[in-house]
Amino acid sequence: MVKLSELKNTSRPKVKVQRVGRGVGSGRGKTSGRGEKGDGSRSGYKRRYGYEGGQVPLYRKLPIRGFTRGRFEKPSQAITLALIETYFQDGEVVNMASLREKGLVHRRLPAGIKILSNGELTKKVTIEANAFSQAAAEKLQAKKISFTIVE
Repeated sequence: MVKLSELKNTSRPKVKVQRVGRGVGSGRGKTSGRGEKGDGSRSGYKRRYGYEGGQVPLYRKLPIRGFTRGRFEKPSQAITLALIETYFQDGEVVNMASLREKGLVHRRLPAGIKILSNGELTKKVTIEANAFSQAAAEKLQAKKISFTIVE
């Protein structure tokens, strides 16, 4: 049987901590690896990422190329049929308000919600969403579950 006092941490090696400011003989004494004078030697100094000492930094010298659609993207949230099966009962309406009430969607979704076909839906619910995947629409039609596209 293994005793608690015999357990050893075998996951990673011990890293010797370099103690600074402990005399000139330590190799990290006097200025403690901060050099002499200047911003970096002062307490409270934080080095800004990409700062090159006043010289125009590299990221400002490089040309801007290409196009990104990130600024124009409107996020939507995907809801699967399996999720609806889990959280809703027969006769309930699945829409933005009811999903928000159950804590399944974010408060602000410019493109709304999209229903995906993952899983099976056996409950007779009414679904109101901004978009449906083709497979989800086919599944819902086959099971005769009413759904509408909301703008």
